[in-house]
Amino acid sequence: MKPLLVPVTVAVLLLAGCSSPKATYVEADSSRLVTTVEGINLQDFAQAADAMTASLIDNLINPGLLKSGVPNEPALLAISRILNNTGQQFDTDLLIKKIRVALLRTGKVQTSTTIAFGGVEDPLVADLGGPPKRNPDYTLSGKIIEDRTKAGNVRQSSYIFQLSLSSLNGIAVWEDERTIVKQGSRATVGF
Repeated sequence: MKPLLVPVTVAVLLLAGCSSPKATYVEADSSRLVTTVEGINLQDFAQAADAMTASLIDNLINPGLLKSGVPNEPALLAISRILNNTGQQFDTDLLIKKIRVALLRTGKVQTSTTIAFGGVEDPLVADLGGPPKRNPDYTLSGKIIEDRTKAGNVRQSSYIFQLSLSSLNGIAVWEDERTIVKQGSRATVGF
């Protein structure tokens, strides 16, 4: 083998060994999703949203307790502030949009895209439609809180999801809290 060919062959083999593994698609509800103790994951949002939506539907919507201010119309819901009290940056729509979609599918709730805390979701509709023609019947507000602890090599992260549905006179008509807890071991040797 020629002397120049050996270093080139070694370099190619090293690059091939250091290349990234092939990415694959997984279902959003798969048990193969990456879960970390260090951060909130997609499945954490989905688990909290599914549980809280089921609670809202079972306790308020199905019994007919969510009332509309307009006869023969579904109740109108506006999204208020959802505080992120964690050490991470994420879009709270990862939680709220999933809840909104499920509530809309009941046929008993509509959500406003022009009345929301922090600005409208759909500015074009707001511009074309002028001022809102109807006040919301309810507002949804909440908070996501993070708590971290460790004992020896075991780390634990807890994410507390809190939501409140309030009538326009400021009375909470439904509240729920869900906690997602994850544990993992810290490697004894790190780089």
